[in-house]
Amino acid sequence: MAERRDVRIAMPDGIGLAATLYLPDPAVGPQPCILEALPYRKDDLTLSYESDYLRLRDEHGYAVCRLDLRGTGSSGGTATDEYPPQEQADLAVVIDWLAGQEWCDGAVGMYGTSYSGFNSLQMACERPAALRAVIAIYASDDRYTDDVHYRGGARKLLDLVDYCHYMTPMCALPPVPAVWGDGWREEWVRRTRSVEPWLFRWLEEQTDGDYWRHGSVRPSYDRIGCPVMIVAGWADGYRNNSFRTIEALRQHGVPHRLLAGPWPHAATTSAAPGPRIDLMPEMAAWWDRWLRGTDNGVDDGGPGRPAVTAFVRTSTRPAPDLDLHEGFWVREAWPSPRVSPQRVELDERPPYVVRPDVGVDAWIDCAGHLPWGQSGDQRHDDAESLTWEWAAAGERILGQPRAMLRVSVDRPVAFCSVKLCDVFPDGTSALVTRGSLNLAHRDGSEEPAALEPGRVYDVEVVLDACAYAFDPGQRVRLSVAGTDWPNTAAPPEPVTLTLHGGHLELPVWTGDPPYDPPVLRPGDERSGEDPAGTVWRTERDLLNRTTECVVDHGSGYEVAHGGTARERYRGRAGVDLRSFAQWATADVELGLSWPEVTVATRSTLDVRVDADSYDVTVELSAHEGDREVARRSWHRRFPRHLQ
Repeated sequence: MAERRDVRIAMPDGIGLAATLYLPDPAVGPQPCILEALPYRKDDLTLSYESDYLRLRDEHGYAVCRLDLRGTGSSGGTATDEYPPQEQADLAVVIDWLAGQEWCDGAVGMYGTSYSGFNSLQMACERPAALRAVIAIYASDDRYTDDVHYRGGARKLLDLVDYCHYMTPMCALPPVPAVWGDGWREEWVRRTRSVEPWLFRWLEEQTDGDYWRHGSVRPSYDRIGCPVMIVAGWADGYRNNSFRTIEALRQHGVPHRLLAGPWPHAATTSAAPGPRIDLMPEMAAWWDRWLRGTDNGVDDGGPGRPAVTAFVRTSTRPAPDLDLHEGFWVREAWPSPRVSPQRVELDERPPYVVRPDVGVDAWIDCAGHLPWGQSGDQRHDDAESLTWEWAAAGERILGQPRAMLRVSVDRPVAFCSVKLCDVFPDGTSALVTRGSLNLAHRDGSEEPAALEPGRVYDVEVVLDACAYAFDPGQRVRLSVAGTDWPNTAAPPEPVTLTLHGGHLELPVWTGDPPYDPPVLRPGDERSGEDPAGTVWRTERDLLNRTTECVVDHGSGYEVAHGGTARERYRGRAGVDLRSFAQWATADVELGLSWPEVTVATRSTLDVRVDADSYDVTVELSAHEGDREVARRSWHRRFPRHLQ
């Protein structure tokens, strides 16, 4: 007698939000409800998420609500940006509505991956009365420096051809006719006329401040009012929402748990690299503890219960489509009394002429589904960088390394990229962790300041969180370059950087924790990644002195209401090795077909980056069959503010 029900939840301003409810057999009585709220269209483009909702309902007895956020999918209103204040206001109403239904016992949880992990943390800060616990999977606590926008104050370049662009054609798709009903075409026209590229606001906001602090937990973790479970991946772009967050939650007395594995931005059951786990039992145990009050001994940082379950990676030869990373699982307290800083001195080096395309072998810091794969052999990038190297002595690292450098440059804007690598006897170099800093942001990202050419500055570059153990016979390599391209943009003009010495601080983990290793249900034996039909290519034009990274991928699948969907993504990012001029282009097509109609949107992006500005052109079109429904065009120029 379990049920799937489509409903529309009314907001105070009259806008209706479309939701799908997955309700257990009413004979068992009212149950807690789990909410996931996303802008990615519940009935088609992310219908594959439904399997988790069915498992939560059928295996664990929870009610589940999947919500289309305002202006997306089949919800009314306009999608103005990611995480606007209106979204939190809407979600507070939704949570209150869910708690008051006859099939809900009054307890609500929130969870989700990426966007819905972000807004789960945001609502934990808002503290609606019925929200009892959240689970944030691959979600950031800091929207400015640990998301798809900026990294250490430098603009992320490759993300321009992915999420930062495809939200334009996605938000321009119509509501589902079978869900919206009569008038869906009129709503579609209104939507295409009101949509604006979110990217424009993100390029306007080049420094940290109120805009980015909205929706970020950091640094005001004390706002969180319910237990928080964090799921992180060492190949994911949001890995820093791990040790620092649970340490802050512990300080404020909030029950917490960190589960961190080797995964990218993909499901733990099927991701590459593994080992893969079935996350559902871990989530259900968290919900049972905090929504049903079951004393099941779940790890939550309480007395005798460690806060961390982590996979410690060990030396493994890199591959962009690596299926399995070697390593082992541990349970540990945090902060750990077994972690202490180890200092490695770095001698000074001659002036280093920055090459703007260093970084292509670690081309994105958020691996996901192909072509957004993992970092490859770093030896070629290492050869174009300053390096320090020493024999590994069995180091085990748990936390965030820090590089304290004394630097000078000959231009007012310069960047610094730091990578820690595990080097094999044959020279193969595997990336362990990395960090980036726009040196104009050396004293913070709210008020960056130009560099004085020739002046020596003391700067700190914080590397990404990691759990890693070097095998015997390996070597440790630290590399420093002036770019991490195309992960982040190159500096605005050719520049020379001089390292006057410094030191590296490693969070070395010694001794064994007094906790039994975790018992986790395994996921798929092999990943679900299939490179067929996927382009991920680096092109070097030797005569014109340019480097370009190219992607092309797509898919087709069945969706709700008897329909099918198709997606196609093409992108290209390039840099001129002489002038440091850069460009990014993208072409995204999204199509949906139901028995009664076929619709599609297409959007192209062209970004030209010179020493002074980002010049951006976006073209959007929408079609019903062969008939053009709408066409929009935007052209904006954004000055580079010490970028």
